[in-house]
Amino acid sequence: MKISIIESLTENFESYAHATTDGVEFWMARDLQHLLAYSKWDNFQGVISKAKTACELSEQEIEDHFADVGKMVTIGSGAEKEISDIMLTRYACYLIAQNGDPRKETIAFAQRYFAVQTRKAELIEQKILEHERVQAREKLKSTEKELSQVIFEQTGGNQNFALIRSKGDNALFGKTTQQMKDRWGIKNKPLADFMPTLLLKAKDFATEITIYNAKENSMKTESQISREHITNNKSVRNTLISRGIRPENLSPEEDISKIDRRLKSDERKSLKNPKKLK
Repeated sequence: MKISIIESLTENFESYAHATTDGVEFWMARDLQHLLAYSKWDNFQGVISKAKTACELSEQEIEDHFADVGKMVTIGSGAEKEISDIMLTRYACYLIAQNGDPRKETIAFAQRYFAVQTRKAELIEQKILEHERVQAREKLKSTEKELSQVIFEQTGGNQNFALIRSKGDNALFGKTTQQMKDRWGIKNKPLADFMPTLLLKAKDFATEITIYNAKENSMKTESQISREHITNNKSVRNTLISRGIRPENLSPEEDISKIDRRLKSDERKSLKNPKKLK
């Protein structure tokens, strides 16, 4: 997510924040509906219902974080009518965001925004970028698991997966997996755990194409699938190089497992004692 987008979303979310006389932050549900890009209130109420269940399961009182209120709005005739609304604590907003679709930019932002007890856009940006990298790594794991299954079903050999994956690494980096590990100083850990988000997504894309063509063309041998995987990784490599990016020259990033543990720990600490409306 671009820094300019993060700064814009931070400003939007903060502009709708209110505070009780005790200084507790809260947002109105109908404002949050639009901030999270839900067009219909009825659909958003379904997400709020799931968030309330999550609140209850976390042994928090629902009424402490979701307070039903009414507010007056002007209708077409110029008259006013009262509509239902809900005061939401930061914790309630976090639970609502967790039940949204993280592929939506506003939802992905809100999940990190409401999980941190700070208004510094740069910290939110850091958390979002780390979260995106963790998600990209999990997506690659899922895609590679699917490729492994396809290989087993179509060639009858599980051992072929490691061989095909290593050939893909060689095609993407122009170096073997071990050579890249040596270059990045990695021992006894998967190479992908240290890849930047860009390379995780590039590798995932090449693997998705291999899966599709292996199925579509009913490839039955290791050599057929290997050639396909090599071709796809070379194509991705050429695309990156054409944009001035040489995969083997990128620097490794922090071990993804450490980032994942830190993000989960930070969230637990931040949400351990959420501020209440009461």
